[in-house]
Amino acid sequence: MPQRGDTAELDRFMLALCDAAGAAILPYFRNLPGIDNKAEGGFDPVTEADRAAERAIRALIESVFPEDGILGEEYGPKPSGSGRVWVLDPIDGTRAFVCGLPTWMTLIGLIEEERAVVGAAHQAFVAETFLGGPEGAFAYRHGERVSRLKSSGSALLKDARCGTTGPARYGPGAKARIYADLRSQVREFRHDADAYFFAMVAAGQMEITIDTGLQTYDIAALVPIITGAGGCVTSWSGGSPLNGGDIVASAGPALHEVMLTMLAQGGKAPMKASNAAQN
Repeated sequence: MPQRGDTAELDRFMLALCDAAGAAILPYFRNLPGIDNKAEGGFDPVTEADRAAERAIRALIESVFPEDGILGEEYGPKPSGSGRVWVLDPIDGTRAFVCGLPTWMTLIGLIEEERAVVGAAHQAFVAETFLGGPEGAFAYRHGERVSRLKSSGSALLKDARCGTTGPARYGPGAKARIYADLRSQVREFRHDADAYFFAMVAAGQMEITIDTGLQTYDIAALVPIITGAGGCVTSWSGGSPLNGGDIVASAGPALHEVMLTMLAQGGKAPMKASNAAQN
């Protein structure tokens, strides 16, 4: 059984959880027998792949850490007797999944003492995993470590590559203005890659990911990956991201300060903050 202080063993366990999820999911990818809708109005899809993956992850956690709590998107909370809670999103990006697009990910995070200590983001179809913890963040292919993740560290908003789920999430009002202002100021703006955008900030491929209305299971696994790579991730007000809500991740502290100033003012970053980030 992995011990609390054994980082290497915990990393191997996280990879085993990812493998179990992938084995449950892949038989359904581009081969769905049906799609259920969790929303009374609109479309919030869930599939047997979501449910099967969460069952597989839960079973493995419970066999190894029976006292740990579990918070999963599909099967709800299991109370913790150890002070640790595993946070699971078996398929983040189910809309992409049901469209056959390989931009969904399995998210597995571990929270202890209100701190995200380790997290994995796994894309089973392309066999790519991002893993973050006390020793940093790393990329894996087919379960083998291939590189250390390092955010770009860029401080320039005008050069940033930015992603978000989609404009419809911002609605009218202040959030819509933030979306429009940010899109007008960055170099590149992309939509609809969900958790992959956060992983790409950690990998140095993007500088900003911003989203709204997230749940704890949408972000907990990504926090150690981003911070382990030198990036920053908080709520829009600069608080802990672990409660979900409106979340922003940036390539480093200087750019994150610019983003938080922009968000606090409901739009364009003030000149003083922009200049400070560039100096």
